[in-house]
Amino acid sequence: MTDDTPQRTRRPLRVLAAMSGGVDSAVAAARAAEAGHDVTGVHLALSANPQSFRTGARGCCTIEDSRDARRAADVIGIPFYVWDLADRFREDVVEDFVAEYEAGRTPNPCLRCNEKIKFAALLDKALALGFDAVCTGHYARVIVREDGVRELHRASDQAKDQSYVLGVLDDRQLAHAMFPLGDTVTTKAEIRAEAERRGLAVAKKPDSHDICFIADGDTQGFLADRLGRAEGDIVDESGNRLGTHEGAYGFTIGQRKGLRIGTPAPDGKPRYVLDISPVTNTVTVGPADALDVGALRAIKPRWCGAAPTGPGTYTAQLRAHGEETPVRAEVVDGSLEVVFAEPVRGVAPGQAIVLYDGTRVVGSATIAATVRATAGAV
Repeated sequence: MTDDTPQRTRRPLRVLAAMSGGVDSAVAAARAAEAGHDVTGVHLALSANPQSFRTGARGCCTIEDSRDARRAADVIGIPFYVWDLADRFREDVVEDFVAEYEAGRTPNPCLRCNEKIKFAALLDKALALGFDAVCTGHYARVIVREDGVRELHRASDQAKDQSYVLGVLDDRQLAHAMFPLGDTVTTKAEIRAEAERRGLAVAKKPDSHDICFIADGDTQGFLADRLGRAEGDIVDESGNRLGTHEGAYGFTIGQRKGLRIGTPAPDGKPRYVLDISPVTNTVTVGPADALDVGALRAIKPRWCGAAPTGPGTYTAQLRAHGEETPVRAEVVDGSLEVVFAEPVRGVAPGQAIVLYDGTRVVGSATIAATVRATAGAV
């Protein structure tokens, strides 16, 4: 049996640096090359029609981005290629995103991209070509213990930590992951200053935000174009009709704005989306305290190491820039059952829950069902 894990010595590795055209991935590739590794840059063409230029700080995968990545590679002095993964990205990320919303769930396409594209399709191709590792500009750390076990940890600078969107990586993928920015305790301004010192033109390029394949930021319009408009009812918890909508997929749990309900609540307080039913095309709204969740069940767990055995206490993160919250979690019949020490709010099926033990990422799972704080445990 062969072991394709990079050796723990300081020998130079053959590294494939994923270069998005932004400042973080460019600095990461430069640091990997400066550390003595044999680095090759690659830009992933993820759009089937990358003709339009980015608008402000939105979008990605444009011709502009590929050119920026190529210029950065030239300055660093490394070979550079563009790989077309548009079909795989469309199937595994974009179509999954649309299908999840159609089913009334709220997906995170960044996690899916890391799982299916950057550390699956890209990594598999890299290994087949003889590379030892894939390098990205994520802020996270891979720590190798004395016994050789590799662990995923939060970035040293937790203000920029991106380990949440990497919680889908398994042992094999971690064995070939490199995050040169993970130990950086510095401001983004200093990263940009480093890029400028290195002569990288992307030093002042705006960061991309929101969903990369929805360049104008209009998620509802994007979904409407693909799913069509379908009028349905907005109701309260008793089933009373309060208004209409043009597609239940246009709402997320916890949403307050854009409900277009003419009738005020009896208590005069704002109402929030509590439930989305794709079967009846109904959106249920109610008071803020009805959003409090005391427990949940999550499916398709992926572990950054050995799967936990028995119940345990951890902290959990429920969104990319969310706070940690203490939980008790256990795998039961293949699903992850989680009870919160204190109620949390705005948790939606389809989102990812990522478990931590200190700074170590234990693993992640996709939320399938939630239980109100007043209704008891799962």
